[in-house]
Amino acid sequence: MTTSPSERGVSLGMPELPAPDYPDDVRTRLEGDAREIIARYPDSRSALLPLLHLVQSEEGYVTRTGMRFCADVLGLTTAEVTAVATFYTMYRRKPSGDYQVGVCTNTLCAVMGGDAIFEALQEHLGVGNGGTTDDGRVTLEHIECNAACDYAPVVMVNWEFFDNQTPASVKRLVDDLRAGRPVTPTRGAPLCTFKETARILAGFPDEREGATEAGGSAGPASLVGLRLAKGETAPARVVHPRDGGPQDAGPRDAVHRPSPTEHLSSHDAPQATSASDPSHPAGPVGEEGEG
Repeated sequence: MTTSPSERGVSLGMPELPAPDYPDDVRTRLEGDAREIIARYPDSRSALLPLLHLVQSEEGYVTRTGMRFCADVLGLTTAEVTAVATFYTMYRRKPSGDYQVGVCTNTLCAVMGGDAIFEALQEHLGVGNGGTTDDGRVTLEHIECNAACDYAPVVMVNWEFFDNQTPASVKRLVDDLRAGRPVTPTRGAPLCTFKETARILAGFPDEREGATEAGGSAGPASLVGLRLAKGETAPARVVHPRDGGPQDAGPRDAVHRPSPTEHLSSHDAPQATSASDPSHPAGPVGEEGEG
Protein backbone atom coordinates (compact mmCIF):
# COMPACT_ATOMS: atom_id res chain seq x y z
CA MET A 1 0.00 0.00 0.00
CA THR A 2 1.38 3.42 -0.92
CA THR A 3 0.60 6.84 0.51
CA SER A 4 0.57 10.17 -1.24
CA PRO A 5 3.16 12.85 -0.41
CA SER A 6 0.48 14.91 1.32
CA GLU A 7 -0.51 11.94 3.49
CA ARG A 8 3.14 11.50 4.49
CA GLY A 9 3.39 15.20 5.37
CA VAL A 10 5.91 15.83 2.60
CA SER A 11 5.95 19.29 1.04
CA LEU A 12 6.09 19.39 -2.77
CA GLY A 13 7.79 22.78 -2.65
CA MET A 14 4.72 24.80 -3.60
CA PRO A 15 5.18 28.47 -2.67
CA GLU A 16 3.29 29.85 0.31
CA LEU A 17 0.71 32.54 -0.19
CA PRO A 18 1.89 36.01 0.86
CA ALA A 19 1.53 36.71 4.55
CA PRO A 20 -1.57 38.70 5.47
CA ASP A 21 -1.08 42.32 6.49
CA TYR A 22 -1.82 43.78 9.91
CA PRO A 23 -5.20 45.44 10.38
CA ASP A 24 -5.06 49.10 9.34
CA ASP A 25 -5.06 50.49 12.88
CA VAL A 26 -2.31 48.13 14.02
CA ARG A 27 -0.17 48.85 10.98
CA THR A 28 -0.55 52.61 11.43
CA ARG A 29 0.55 52.35 15.06
CA LEU A 30 3.51 50.09 14.25
CA GLU A 31 4.61 52.33 11.38
CA GLY A 32 4.85 55.24 13.83
CA ASP A 33 6.98 53.14 16.18
CA ALA A 34 9.08 51.89 13.27
CA ARG A 35 9.86 55.42 12.08
CA GLU A 36 11.10 56.28 15.58
CA ILE A 37 13.36 53.21 15.62
CA ILE A 38 14.72 53.69 12.10
CA ALA A 39 15.58 57.33 12.82
CA ARG A 40 18.19 56.16 15.34
CA TYR A 41 20.38 54.59 12.66
CA PRO A 42 22.37 56.08 9.75
CA ASP A 43 21.51 53.00 7.66
CA SER A 44 17.89 51.90 7.87
CA ARG A 45 18.60 48.17 7.61
CA SER A 46 20.56 48.42 10.89
CA ALA A 47 17.16 48.81 12.55
CA LEU A 48 16.10 45.25 11.69
CA LEU A 49 16.90 43.69 15.08
CA PRO A 50 14.88 46.19 17.16
CA LEU A 51 12.09 46.07 14.56
CA LEU A 52 11.85 42.31 15.02
CA HIS A 53 11.48 42.91 18.76
CA LEU A 54 8.77 45.45 17.95
CA VAL A 55 6.68 43.03 15.91
CA GLN A 56 7.32 40.33 18.52
CA SER A 57 5.81 42.65 21.13
CA GLU A 58 2.60 42.74 19.09
CA GLU A 59 1.79 39.03 18.98
CA GLY A 60 4.31 37.44 21.33
CA TYR A 61 6.34 35.91 18.51
CA VAL A 62 7.65 36.87 15.07
CA THR A 63 4.93 35.97 12.60
CA ARG A 64 5.13 35.95 8.81
CA THR A 65 3.05 39.12 8.94
CA GLY A 66 5.63 40.70 11.25
CA MET A 67 8.49 39.75 8.94
CA ARG A 68 6.59 41.15 5.95
CA PHE A 69 6.10 44.41 7.86
CA CYS A 70 9.83 44.66 8.64
CA ALA A 71 10.69 44.00 5.01
CA ASP A 72 8.24 46.65 3.79
CA VAL A 73 9.43 49.46 6.07
CA LEU A 74 13.13 48.71 5.51
CA GLY A 75 13.02 48.00 1.77
CA LEU A 76 14.30 44.45 2.26
CA THR A 77 13.09 41.13 0.93
CA THR A 78 11.20 38.80 3.22
CA ALA A 79 14.00 36.28 2.67
CA GLU A 80 16.52 38.73 4.14
CA VAL A 81 14.32 39.34 7.16
CA THR A 82 13.61 35.64 7.63
CA ALA A 83 17.34 34.85 7.57
CA VAL A 84 17.87 37.14 10.56
CA ALA A 85 14.71 36.18 12.46
CA THR A 86 15.57 32.47 12.28
CA PHE A 87 19.22 32.96 13.27
CA TYR A 88 18.69 34.49 16.72
CA THR A 89 17.01 32.40 19.42
CA MET A 90 15.60 35.51 21.12
CA TYR A 91 13.01 35.72 18.33
CA ARG A 92 10.16 33.24 18.78
CA ARG A 93 8.76 31.49 15.74
CA LYS A 94 5.59 30.14 17.32
CA PRO A 95 3.11 31.23 20.00
CA SER A 96 4.62 31.11 23.47
CA GLY A 97 3.87 31.94 27.08
CA ASP A 98 3.72 35.18 29.00
CA TYR A 99 6.89 34.12 30.80
CA GLN A 100 9.87 32.52 29.11
CA VAL A 101 11.56 30.38 31.76
CA GLY A 102 15.07 29.53 30.60
CA VAL A 103 17.33 27.10 32.44
CA CYS A 104 21.05 27.40 31.74
CA THR A 105 22.40 23.95 30.85
CA ASN A 106 25.89 24.96 29.82
CA THR A 107 28.73 23.14 31.52
CA LEU A 108 29.05 24.90 34.87
CA CYS A 109 25.34 25.38 35.50
CA ALA A 110 24.72 21.80 34.38
CA VAL A 111 27.16 20.23 36.84
CA MET A 112 25.94 22.54 39.61
CA GLY A 113 22.39 21.31 39.14
CA GLY A 114 21.03 22.92 35.97
CA ASP A 115 20.30 19.57 34.33
CA ALA A 116 18.39 18.43 37.40
CA ILE A 117 16.43 21.71 37.45
CA PHE A 118 15.50 21.40 33.78
CA GLU A 119 14.38 17.80 34.23
CA ALA A 120 12.35 18.71 37.30
CA LEU A 121 10.59 21.55 35.49
CA GLN A 122 9.73 19.40 32.49
CA GLU A 123 8.07 16.90 34.79
CA HIS A 124 6.42 19.54 36.98
CA LEU A 125 4.99 21.55 34.05
CA GLY A 126 4.30 18.60 31.76
CA VAL A 127 6.09 20.19 28.80
CA GLY A 128 9.34 19.60 26.93
CA ASN A 129 11.95 22.01 25.69
CA GLY A 130 10.20 24.90 23.95
CA GLY A 131 6.82 23.75 25.25
CA THR A 132 4.15 26.04 26.71
CA THR A 133 1.77 25.20 29.53
CA ASP A 134 -1.91 24.82 28.68
CA ASP A 135 -2.78 28.08 30.43
CA GLY A 136 -0.37 30.00 28.17
CA ARG A 137 1.58 31.36 31.13
CA VAL A 138 4.96 29.62 30.95
CA THR A 139 7.23 28.49 28.13
CA LEU A 140 10.16 26.33 29.21
CA GLU A 141 13.48 26.14 27.41
CA HIS A 142 17.11 25.39 28.05
CA ILE A 143 19.36 28.31 27.24
CA GLU A 144 23.01 28.98 26.54
CA CYS A 145 25.38 30.66 28.99
CA ASN A 146 24.11 33.98 30.33
CA ALA A 147 27.42 35.07 31.87
CA ALA A 148 26.31 34.47 35.45
CA CYS A 149 28.45 31.42 36.15
CA ASP A 150 29.37 32.69 39.62
CA TYR A 151 25.71 32.24 40.58
CA ALA A 152 25.20 28.82 39.01
CA PRO A 153 22.78 27.27 38.50
CA VAL A 154 20.95 30.20 36.94
CA VAL A 155 17.39 30.46 35.65
CA MET A 156 16.11 33.43 33.66
CA VAL A 157 12.52 34.61 33.32
CA ASN A 158 12.04 37.02 30.43
CA TRP A 159 15.81 37.66 30.62
CA GLU A 160 15.84 38.60 34.32
CA PHE A 161 18.16 36.66 36.64
CA PHE A 162 17.16 34.12 39.27
CA ASP A 163 20.44 33.00 40.81
CA ASN A 164 21.52 29.92 42.78
CA GLN A 165 18.38 27.96 42.03
CA THR A 166 17.34 24.45 43.08
CA PRO A 167 14.63 22.12 41.76
CA ALA A 168 12.43 23.07 44.73
CA SER A 169 12.89 26.82 44.27
CA VAL A 170 12.12 26.79 40.54
CA LYS A 171 8.96 24.77 41.09
CA ARG A 172 7.77 27.48 43.49
CA LEU A 173 8.83 30.11 40.95
CA VAL A 174 6.77 28.71 38.06
CA ASP A 175 3.81 28.02 40.35
CA ASP A 176 3.85 31.67 41.41
CA LEU A 177 4.08 32.82 37.79
CA ARG A 178 1.11 30.69 36.79
CA ALA A 179 -0.93 31.85 39.77
CA GLY A 180 -0.19 35.52 39.12
CA ARG A 181 1.65 36.00 42.40
CA PRO A 182 4.44 38.62 42.60
CA VAL A 183 7.88 37.28 41.66
CA THR A 184 11.08 39.24 42.28
CA PRO A 185 14.29 38.54 40.32
CA THR A 186 17.56 38.17 42.20
CA ARG A 187 18.97 41.08 40.21
CA GLY A 188 17.43 43.43 37.70
CA ALA A 189 14.13 45.10 37.04
CA PRO A 190 10.76 43.73 38.16
CA LEU A 191 9.25 41.16 35.86
CA CYS A 192 6.91 42.08 33.05
CA THR A 193 5.32 39.92 30.36
CA PHE A 194 7.26 38.68 27.36
CA LYS A 195 5.43 41.10 25.05
CA GLU A 196 6.31 44.01 27.32
CA THR A 197 9.91 42.81 27.49
CA ALA A 198 10.07 42.66 23.69
CA ARG A 199 8.93 46.28 23.40
CA ILE A 200 11.63 47.38 25.86
CA LEU A 201 14.21 45.46 23.83
CA ALA A 202 12.98 47.32 20.75
CA GLY A 203 14.33 50.44 22.45
CA PHE A 204 11.26 51.96 24.04
CA PRO A 205 11.42 53.12 27.67
CA ASP A 206 10.14 51.01 30.51
CA GLU A 207 7.43 53.32 31.84
CA ARG A 208 6.64 51.32 34.97
CA GLU A 209 7.25 53.36 38.10
CA GLY A 210 10.64 52.57 39.62
CA ALA A 211 11.54 49.94 37.02
CA THR A 212 14.54 51.79 35.60
CA GLU A 213 16.00 52.54 39.03
CA ALA A 214 15.61 48.87 39.97
CA GLY A 215 17.63 47.76 36.96
CA GLY A 216 20.39 46.48 39.21
CA SER A 217 23.88 45.44 38.21
CA ALA A 218 26.37 42.67 38.68
CA GLY A 219 26.27 40.96 42.05
CA PRO A 220 29.13 40.97 44.60
CA ALA A 221 30.63 37.69 43.37
CA SER A 222 30.90 39.08 39.84
CA LEU A 223 32.81 42.13 41.05
CA VAL A 224 35.60 40.38 42.98
CA GLY A 225 38.03 40.60 40.05
CA LEU A 226 37.29 44.30 39.60
CA ARG A 227 37.94 45.00 43.29
CA LEU A 228 41.22 43.10 43.12
CA ALA A 229 42.22 45.10 40.03
CA LYS A 230 41.64 48.27 42.03
CA GLY A 231 43.91 47.01 44.79
CA GLU A 232 41.08 46.20 47.20
CA THR A 233 42.60 42.88 48.23
CA ALA A 234 40.64 40.44 50.32
CA PRO A 235 42.16 38.50 53.24
CA ALA A 236 44.26 35.57 52.01
CA ARG A 237 42.75 32.12 52.21
CA VAL A 238 44.62 28.84 51.87
CA VAL A 239 43.06 25.99 49.96
CA HIS A 240 44.39 22.75 51.38
CA PRO A 241 45.54 19.89 49.14
CA ARG A 242 43.23 16.92 48.83
CA ASP A 243 45.75 14.38 50.08
CA GLY A 244 46.83 16.07 53.28
CA GLY A 245 46.24 18.71 55.91
CA PRO A 246 47.08 22.38 55.84
CA GLN A 247 50.51 23.35 54.61
CA ASP A 248 52.69 25.09 57.16
CA ALA A 249 52.58 28.69 56.01
CA GLY A 250 54.91 29.90 58.76
CA PRO A 251 54.20 31.58 62.09
CA ARG A 252 53.59 35.01 60.55
CA ASP A 253 50.87 33.85 58.15
CA ALA A 254 47.26 33.77 59.28
CA VAL A 255 46.01 30.47 57.92
CA HIS A 256 42.29 29.87 57.66
CA ARG A 257 41.67 26.28 58.79
CA PRO A 258 38.29 25.14 57.49
CA SER A 259 36.02 22.83 59.37
CA PRO A 260 35.66 19.26 58.05
CA THR A 261 32.44 20.24 56.28
CA GLU A 262 33.84 23.40 54.65
CA HIS A 263 35.77 23.58 51.41
CA LEU A 264 36.92 26.83 49.93
CA SER A 265 37.16 25.72 46.34
CA SER A 266 35.12 23.47 44.12
CA HIS A 267 38.41 21.71 43.35
CA ASP A 268 39.14 21.09 47.03
CA ALA A 269 36.47 18.48 47.57
CA PRO A 270 34.87 17.48 44.26
CA GLN A 271 31.91 15.16 44.21
CA ALA A 272 32.43 11.70 42.82
CA THR A 273 29.85 12.40 40.13
CA SER A 274 27.67 15.19 38.89
CA ALA A 275 24.63 15.59 41.11
CA SER A 276 22.68 16.59 38.02
CA ASP A 277 23.12 13.20 36.33
CA PRO A 278 23.20 10.45 38.99
CA SER A 279 22.35 7.75 36.45
CA HIS A 280 25.66 8.29 34.63
CA PRO A 281 28.39 8.37 37.28
CA ALA A 282 31.73 9.64 36.10
CA GLY A 283 34.55 7.19 36.62
CA PRO A 284 38.28 7.89 36.58
CA VAL A 285 39.66 9.27 33.34
CA GLY A 286 42.13 6.86 31.76
CA GLU A 287 44.77 7.34 29.12
CA GLU A 288 43.76 7.49 25.50
CA GLY A 289 42.67 4.10 24.28
CA GLU A 290 41.91 2.71 27.73
CA GLY A 291 38.41 1.62 28.68
